[in-house]
Amino acid sequence: MPIIAILSGVALIAIILRDAFETIILPRTVVRFFSLSRMINRAVWPRWSRRTAKSRNDAKRERYLSFYGPVTVIAMLAVWAGALIIGFAMILYGFGSPLHSEQHRITFIDDIYTSGTTLFTLGLGDMIPTAVIARALLVVEAGTGIGFLTVVIAYLPVIYQAFSRREAQITLLDAWAGSPPAATELLRRLAASDAVPELTRYFHEWERWCGELLEAQISYPQLAYFRSQHGRQSWVSALTTTLDVSALVLTGLQGVPAWNARLTFAIARHAAVDLSQVIPAPPVDSTRLRQVTNESIIATVQQAGFSFTNGTTAAAQLQLYREMYEPFVAGLSVALAMDLPPWLRNPRFKDNWESTPKREADKHI
Repeated sequence: MPIIAILSGVALIAIILRDAFETIILPRTVVRFFSLSRMINRAVWPRWSRRTAKSRNDAKRERYLSFYGPVTVIAMLAVWAGALIIGFAMILYGFGSPLHSEQHRITFIDDIYTSGTTLFTLGLGDMIPTAVIARALLVVEAGTGIGFLTVVIAYLPVIYQAFSRREAQITLLDAWAGSPPAATELLRRLAASDAVPELTRYFHEWERWCGELLEAQISYPQLAYFRSQHGRQSWVSALTTTLDVSALVLTGLQGVPAWNARLTFAIARHAAVDLSQVIPAPPVDSTRLRQVTNESIIATVQQAGFSFTNGTTAAAQLQLYREMYEPFVAGLSVALAMDLPPWLRNPRFKDNWESTPKREADKHI
């Protein structure tokens, strides 16, 4: 029994430290040996999101879902700390609980208490180690606690900086493509303003955004559950819109260079496929492929003033590109409860910048 307790404690500490190391310090792989955040998401997220499945109030639904990402980050840190405390307590227990108290007989609860006060470096001194092994173990735990707290303090600002960079670019998409964004609306606005050459800048900026999105959310998977602060916006809809615009240009828009679109499409699809493994979110049969026909999309783009180099086969080519990414973004949409953007803009929705919050509007009445 003592050997089992010691080995179990060592194994628990090793697993937790490895998970923390991979999550915070060396987050570079899509699939990990062990991921506490993935375990939490599999156990908690389906129940959390199901509570809003029938909600008709989008604002309340998003507000409730927005708590999940931050809450689970705190929960993950708490589980790490709790597991380390239990692990060191099990090792103490395995060595016979070599502690002394003037008030009562030592039990496993005292081992946990001593481990907790040591990990958080409280140094209360009411439990005194009576053996060399206990002293050495508590010194090791105190050092682990200092390192753990330092890493945690550094982790939270980093994840919020990554969130801020992601959301700043998403907010800019509102004026380009509407809220929710639509690829055909983006092209219409550019054509109406005689600003089609701006597509080159658009692709350059969103190519970089997709690359940063991929690296940030592989490094910090829980960031995927952090939701946008503004209505009808999400990183999933922004990623999908980027793929939609790229696909339309690659289908053969006359007068629009395809090179930048090809680069952006490549990194955006790469992000969609890899992030579907990180979350995980298996690809699904996309209803979006059937909701709007390729012919109507092509017609809408042509009405905006564009023409296609191969008009007779444009719809078939667009279908091929859509099949390359829509099942993956549909899987992300289902897994994260984030709506996919429409191909055609709904005229009843105003852009976010055109809308005034109700409370603010009431002040001016």
